[in-house]
Amino acid sequence: MAGIKEVAARAGVSVATVSRVLNDSPRVSEQARAKVSAAVEALRYRPNAVARSLRTEATHTLGLIVGDIVNPFFAVLARAVEDEARRAGYTVVIGNADERPERQDHYVRTLLEQRVDGLLICPTAEVTPLIRDCAAAGGPLVFLDRTLPGLDVPSVRVDGTAAIGELIRHLHGLGHRRIAFISGPEPLSTGRERTRAYADAMRATGLRIREEYLEAGDFQAESGRAIAGRFLDLPEPPEVIFAGDNLMTLGALDEIRARGLRIPDDVALASFDDVGWFVHVDPPITAIAQPAEELGRRAVRALLERAEGRPVEPVVLPARLVKRRSCGETGRTQR
Repeated sequence: MAGIKEVAARAGVSVATVSRVLNDSPRVSEQARAKVSAAVEALRYRPNAVARSLRTEATHTLGLIVGDIVNPFFAVLARAVEDEARRAGYTVVIGNADERPERQDHYVRTLLEQRVDGLLICPTAEVTPLIRDCAAAGGPLVFLDRTLPGLDVPSVRVDGTAAIGELIRHLHGLGHRRIAFISGPEPLSTGRERTRAYADAMRATGLRIREEYLEAGDFQAESGRAIAGRFLDLPEPPEVIFAGDNLMTLGALDEIRARGLRIPDDVALASFDDVGWFVHVDPPITAIAQPAEELGRRAVRALLERAEGRPVEPVVLPARLVKRRSCGETGRTQR
């Protein structure tokens, strides 16, 4: 029975090109595709997925490990990664770290044992020995959404600094002065970056950063609700609660409603990270939108370039402010 090497020889192309054709990858010219198809037909070649993997040392699968699949941001991100990978002829295997380093490492080991062709990781806060070893090996690894200090790994992420600055100026322009922030966990790069951006924007706008108006959550709804409650119990509660991700915003919204308070008359609400249902809340929630779909697409492209041995530069995409009506705005709701 003819093998993939015989098909490649008859078609006059490389084994990798034959593999791409068999996996319906768009990264093959029509001329090469026709040659391979003719050779497959002439030799009556019938590919076996396992045998093909062994011969080409490729499985045409990519691993994706996300922080928390319950978070709508990661769900959109995973879908974009899957769609872009499929267009390139790859299948994606997804692991949910649930923000736990040991679970992240479990999926890394499992995916490596399955011989995936590359790994996309939204890393947890801890630099584990396994992640350090993977980074030192210099293989096809790309960090997505987050970074880790001291590791030479290309990353694809969003920078929300400018958008947070625009939000604080927007709130100031609406007359708000007491702006509280539910930040993300300080050990996570995204938590640190958003907290720093909030503080810088408050200072630049001439607003006071009050210690009681800044508290770290864990990117989960319950922490958002608990912290919002503590803000609202202060002798002088804030005029605005700005939450550092969509789930903490949901928690803050639940707490505000549970107290019978009106948005934005009693307290305004803003979110870092937009989700589709924010536009359907009454009033619709002002939010900073991350380009999750573009983030996923660019991450796959970066990983495939790295897998091919090409140098990959860090990718930083901007977030944007979406003004709605939860902070006292008037006029048409943005989507």
